[in-house]
Amino acid sequence: MPGQRPSAASRTVPPACRPAPRPALRPGAHPDPRLLRAFLAVAEELHFTRAAARLYVAQQALSRDVRRLERDLGAELFVRTTRQVTLTADGERLLPYARRVLEANEALLSAFAGNGPDRPLLVDVNSPGLSCGRVLDRARSLAPDRELMARFESGLTGAAEELLAGRLDASFGRFAGLGPAVRAGLAQQPVRYEPMAVVLPEDHPLAALDAVPLDALAGETVYAGAGNPRTLEWTDLARHLFEGRGIALAPPAPVALGVEEFRRIMAKKRNPVLAVVDFPMMSETVRRPLIDPVPLSPVSLVWRRGLEHPGLDALRRAAVELAAEEGWLRRPMDSWIPASDADIMTGQD
Repeated sequence: MPGQRPSAASRTVPPACRPAPRPALRPGAHPDPRLLRAFLAVAEELHFTRAAARLYVAQQALSRDVRRLERDLGAELFVRTTRQVTLTADGERLLPYARRVLEANEALLSAFAGNGPDRPLLVDVNSPGLSCGRVLDRARSLAPDRELMARFESGLTGAAEELLAGRLDASFGRFAGLGPAVRAGLAQQPVRYEPMAVVLPEDHPLAALDAVPLDALAGETVYAGAGNPRTLEWTDLARHLFEGRGIALAPPAPVALGVEEFRRIMAKKRNPVLAVVDFPMMSETVRRPLIDPVPLSPVSLVWRRGLEHPGLDALRRAAVELAAEEGWLRRPMDSWIPASDADIMTGQD
């Protein structure tokens, strides 16, 4: 009525106008770094399928981890539609905290759990005879009182997960081939632009050439590790190289363990194999450099961000010395490399 003071009920702010309550942790909840890593991958990719591929997990498992984190925090972190994924206000607020927690977690892994400066440094050098093996040999001579243990397993994609988990200290490979969420937890130092080659059966028509022009591979089906989950970065590099050149990527094949088994599979399939110029020689095959242009495989030394170890210092120094002595970081004039790789190798990423 006129002149009557409004009641408390009539002064209540409509629900739509009230500020949303700040979410609170579910009692007893302690967000797992693995769940935060899942959140970070989706937040950076804004796409669950791509984020799952970056973390090397099934999309269903990734979605489950994100839902669990949302339950723990009592907040919805993403708006999901059939067309896009976007961060909610709470997701935006969580993002810097998640990054800081994960950085602290990586530092913790480096400082504890047997990660002191006197322990052996475990280094994955892919295969004997490659440039990364030479870096390791030089590092051992630079730090003879330190134990640098070699492991020979192919693929930076596979090594990256172990680096982040603290089960491996350093590896080598194509850093640009890893997803942004994975790269965020790792550090890298360019080592070499390694010229690429092709391995052929010794009776292949192209085996008679001293060097194989890329155009000569048109119509060929070339094996580049498709189907090997540990070498996704190499297969991706091959796709970039083959695109528009009429070169087919060989379909996935069982992963061959050991040189002899690899040679046997190659003799059976008879597909040329994409490799690098230092790839170990095998019986009944020839290795020929690729030219016109010279495709380059960008090799970096990669380690867990925050890791401190005298053996890592020796590896980094060895890489610098060898690159200077051998000209490893000078690109040939007639060369090819994806732009994203070139940016990372020159520090522009």
